[in-house]
Amino acid sequence: MNEGLQFLISTLFSLFAMALILRVWMQAVQANYFSPVASAIRTVTDPVVLPVRKILPSIGRFDLAAIFLALVFVWLRFFITSTMNGMSIHWLPLLVFSVQYLFLSVLRLLFWILIIRAILSWFSQGQNPIEHVLYELTEPMLSPIRRLLPPMGGLDLSVLVLIILVQFLMIVFAV
Repeated sequence: MNEGLQFLISTLFSLFAMALILRVWMQAVQANYFSPVASAIRTVTDPVVLPVRKILPSIGRFDLAAIFLALVFVWLRFFITSTMNGMSIHWLPLLVFSVQYLFLSVLRLLFWILIIRAILSWFSQGQNPIEHVLYELTEPMLSPIRRLLPPMGGLDLSVLVLIILVQFLMIVFAV
């Protein structure tokens, strides 16, 4: 029972933190505010973000309230599951671990978005709203890589280069 509850808590807190990360990311790249994906992310996260935004306003394109809440949800996930296991963890090391874990979560999310975007590019015609959001999220990172790569006869290796870079960063910052 305890393992099942820990799994459920970890999963729910992680999924909500991912929704908050996507919210921040979509605002940072100025993704289409009216897309179904953006609307779903706002619907899920607004109840907690809007009250906190009164205290922590956005700075430019970065929603400090959503960033703070993503960190809080990651911290709570580890605090609750550690407490359930009878472990006593000081809040400061747990906070440092949570920041590192949140950074790795962003990298993991980027990795999977790049993989999904690459696979969709083989089959899709670009009409799917999710594909458009994936494009909006990744294009600001891929276009500078494309400018640096020499022409490859129509092959776009920028996704592969970014995946390798993301994997490298995940190894360097591994928890």
